[in-house]
Amino acid sequence: MRKVIIAGNWKMNLTPSQGVALVNELKPLVANADCDVVVCVPATDIYAVGEAIKGSNIKIGAENVHFAESGAYTGEISADMLLELGVEYVIIGHSERRQYFGETDETVNKRTLTALKKGLIPIVCVGETLEERESGITEKVLKRQIEIGLEGVEDLTKLVVAYEPVWAIGTGKTATAEQANETIGFIRKTLAEKFCPVCASQVRIQYGGSMKPGNAKELMAQEEIDGGLIGGAALKANDFAGIVNYNK
Repeated sequence: MRKVIIAGNWKMNLTPSQGVALVNELKPLVANADCDVVVCVPATDIYAVGEAIKGSNIKIGAENVHFAESGAYTGEISADMLLELGVEYVIIGHSERRQYFGETDETVNKRTLTALKKGLIPIVCVGETLEERESGITEKVLKRQIEIGLEGVEDLTKLVVAYEPVWAIGTGKTATAEQANETIGFIRKTLAEKFCPVCASQVRIQYGGSMKPGNAKELMAQEEIDGGLIGGAALKANDFAGIVNYNK
């Protein structure tokens, strides 16, 4: 059985003090969760939030990591920097990083391999735009993102894949549970072909397109969906807890 993982992506929201207030409100709400609970926070929040969640079942993640150990990469953050702050997870290749900051399948691959080498757990994002879906090339896009983005990965079970249909992020639109399950099933099939059927059956694949308390149970009832990468709802303790506790 694959253990469910619900991860919040705060994006560029919340100061350190605001982040601490949120996780302090969240801790008792998710204390008895049956799944892995992660908050991926801005770099400036990592230390303060990391201190606030000590002793709880909440794990901390970052929203990006560079592929170099150090160097002239102004504004970037290395794996060693994250590890020293207690970070366990890191989001790589989010659609917003691809759209606004020039992230490519090749740089996703370099960041993923570095994160794995250093012992971080990458949450590798893949997904198609509305134009790509309407053009009927969703599977072609996902196959390319997986084959290039995960090239050279030795142990698939050391990472998490997040399927985020770009057209459903921050738009209020959500893929139907059946659409999400079918597409994630294709991702798992592609992983089986590239790596091996056994490891593909073990890797956790999240859905990341506007999951909310109201649709979490239906989405999570699908056979292929192993959790959620949560955006807006992760900024409200009750909403995030409602997703984490979807089966209660």
